[in-house]
Amino acid sequence: MNIQGQVAAEPQGVAAAPQGHAKAMALAALGVVFGDIGTSPLYTLKIVLAASGHQVVDRAMVLGSLSLIIWTLIIVTSVKYIAVAMRVDNHGEGGIMALMALLSGGRKGLGGRRQRRTFVVIVGLAGAALIYGDGVITPAISVLSALEGLAIKAHSFEPYILPATIVILVLLFLVQPRGTATIGRLFGPIMLVWFATLGLLGIGGIWENPDVLAAINPAYGLYYLFEGGLASFLILGGVFLCVTGAEALYTDMGHFGRRPIQMAWFFIVFPCLVLNYAGQAALVLDGTAIAENTFYALCPRELLIPLIVLATIATIVASQAVITGAFSMTRQAIQLGWLPRLHITQTSALGFGQIYIGVVNWTMMVVTIGLTLSFREADNLAAAYGIAVSATMLMDSFLLYIAMREYLGWDPRLSALLAGCFIIVDCAFVIANSAKMLDGAWVPLLLAAIIAGLMWVWHSGRRAVMAVLVSRYRPIHEFLAELKETGVPRVPGTAVFMTRSKKGVPPVMSWHVKHNRALHERVVVVHVSIEPVPFVNPEHRLHVETEDDNFWRAMVYYGFMERPDIPPILELVKERGYDINLDDVTYYIGRETVVAREDGKGLPRWQENIFSIMERNAAQVTDFFRLPVDRVVEIGRQVAI
Repeated sequence: MNIQGQVAAEPQGVAAAPQGHAKAMALAALGVVFGDIGTSPLYTLKIVLAASGHQVVDRAMVLGSLSLIIWTLIIVTSVKYIAVAMRVDNHGEGGIMALMALLSGGRKGLGGRRQRRTFVVIVGLAGAALIYGDGVITPAISVLSALEGLAIKAHSFEPYILPATIVILVLLFLVQPRGTATIGRLFGPIMLVWFATLGLLGIGGIWENPDVLAAINPAYGLYYLFEGGLASFLILGGVFLCVTGAEALYTDMGHFGRRPIQMAWFFIVFPCLVLNYAGQAALVLDGTAIAENTFYALCPRELLIPLIVLATIATIVASQAVITGAFSMTRQAIQLGWLPRLHITQTSALGFGQIYIGVVNWTMMVVTIGLTLSFREADNLAAAYGIAVSATMLMDSFLLYIAMREYLGWDPRLSALLAGCFIIVDCAFVIANSAKMLDGAWVPLLLAAIIAGLMWVWHSGRRAVMAVLVSRYRPIHEFLAELKETGVPRVPGTAVFMTRSKKGVPPVMSWHVKHNRALHERVVVVHVSIEPVPFVNPEHRLHVETEDDNFWRAMVYYGFMERPDIPPILELVKERGYDINLDDVTYYIGRETVVAREDGKGLPRWQENIFSIMERNAAQVTDFFRLPVDRVVEIGRQVAI
């Protein structure tokens, strides 16, 4: 089955446009898209001010820090992702994997297609792996930051913050197999209450010192950045924490659509975030010590416990969004051929995005809890947080430059100017975050490197296996002629042979005829192609070719957001007039056992060993294609790579 096929024709892709009223969709988006960026006020300003290294702050420092935060939200989130990136969609889907799939083929007439495709794939995979790297930190830092407010209420709570965080995280991952469709409906209203609370608390702080609103002037941020020397530049690593969830806006575009996300951002999220950051800064100008949690300092003491409860719920929502996002991105990587088949459970019939992948869930749980126990405090985790997401955003900027020219058709000079601005800003954040390398920033980079390495090993191994299998393919006319010459009997029934090749005789069919000395009366060879679009138009789902009497080849196309399902395809074949008996179908699939080549010309031994382990632990083809297990014959064979 080809997992890298190109779209046969432009109409083949079809956007799965989200349905529903824009306002209702905007409310739903609050509960899924904005959880990460919406909980960043819990820790961002406190970390930025602490990063200055000064125990006592002055007006220039506070206004400069606030100005940098506000303009980072404007440039990175409002302009780069909301205004530009969301114009570039892969038939409605967004995110770096969808963008990679969209651009990897390039456009005709621009030259350097193969080199450009290689660059796009490398950049896209690096960005996707980096998202995994920081994704395991988000639940830990978010929940810890929320619960640390308990220490403000009473220091006696402090010993219980870490254990309570672990309990919440364990429960969060344990509930994933049950699906989140039910509680997901509550996320939107909860986050609406959260953002309203952020705005109201911020207004209360601004009321105490309205002068803080001067930070809207970008001159304060630029002055502080360039006059403070290296120390001021390095605080960008903390400033970046205010936009760590910005990439999610683009990734989740396919679930809600461009307009609802834009409405939620400009009318609710962005104003409330700015108000809250400004309120915190106003308190610091009024004398609040930067060692305190500036977010909880906004709250009247008698309302502190309700706010901590609300903040904890909001961080759980943010963590849930990260986990489900990891599930969705993993499915995209599997469909595009960069990860082995994993068992995917659809947890709701109402939403395609409601899925569960066990190995991803439990791996994230172990790593997240391990990081929580290792770093123990949100401030410590902040040192490891940000580097991977900032690097992903840099990858996005490179791909957006190509998209501006090839997909949007913008003037090359405008594209270069705009992308250049994005790249400069992203590079500044990457460099600033790199300064935290020894404090823990290496952790997400190591995780990302491992994931990217596994992706590359899997892809290289599958290409090597495919090369061996293609070399064994026989022309179909030779095979059919041999059947007639040797008098191989045709027994009643319909045989369906799954194959990776668009032509030739599937090796599993040759093996079957060789050892069983017979072939079914009717034969359907099925080739499944996963296209670099999220959804395929049903009209272009199936193409059938007649190879010989009662011998057909079915070309089946799916998008990378769809799950292949072969039995309904056979029903469609019959509806088109092909004489197959659906009540007497036997499916034949091949299962390769990978071994090393003896001539030393294959993959390096270490790579072959890793690929072999991944191959053995991949989900069964039967499950992946939803084949009825009582009608499947699996034929094993060795493949030397």
